[in-house]
Amino acid sequence: MPLKDLPKQAQPREKLLARGPGALSDAELLALLLRTGIQGKGVLQLAQELLAPPASGGLGGIAGLLHAGAAELARIKGLGPAKRAELLAVLELARRALAQQLQERPALDSPQAVRTYLQLHLAHKGHEVFGALFLDSQHRLIAFEALFRGTLTQTSVYPREVVLHALQHQASALVLAHNHPSGNVTPSSADQALTHTLRAALALIDVRVLDHVIVAPGATLSMAEQGLL
Repeated sequence: MPLKDLPKQAQPREKLLARGPGALSDAELLALLLRTGIQGKGVLQLAQELLAPPASGGLGGIAGLLHAGAAELARIKGLGPAKRAELLAVLELARRALAQQLQERPALDSPQAVRTYLQLHLAHKGHEVFGALFLDSQHRLIAFEALFRGTLTQTSVYPREVVLHALQHQASALVLAHNHPSGNVTPSSADQALTHTLRAALALIDVRVLDHVIVAPGATLSMAEQGLL
């Protein structure tokens, strides 16, 4: 059913203005962004199908939508260039808002913001990516860089390159991060060995490794919290 055929008080825009965004379902919020459906399918139905589990052809809820890249969105029937651009813009705004938060306050004061930020950058990747949050002396974000890209099972990380990037950013501390496309965030023995190697290399230039965060769609693990640093 087209949104205009719904009772006025049930239409997502009017409902949001009257009761606030928290009153809307995920599909209703997404329908507001999409604005129009496609031939034979109203926008609310399109939104519901987009949020359906992957087994049903959807993206797996809001988290799946936010972690979807441009190529994945392009495969969804009904998402033309304009709709894809709007969704990608919302995702980028979320990244920038979190980056601003981490630039204004110590990363260690907002661990959930760190995890969400890394999720938005890395969790949707179909290959392993190793990166780092470079932090100043107050542990505020200077920059995030994806430093190395690997296969689904292995990433080559060169400590010398990490040290060089830390020097270029004049960083005082780092949060290391990489993704596990398999979905399992349990650190491998290789992950632990790499972390200790990087800690030792960065200690030579007086840069601390505060954490190593492993991310996957819908999951994160802090090696510091697990006592593995």
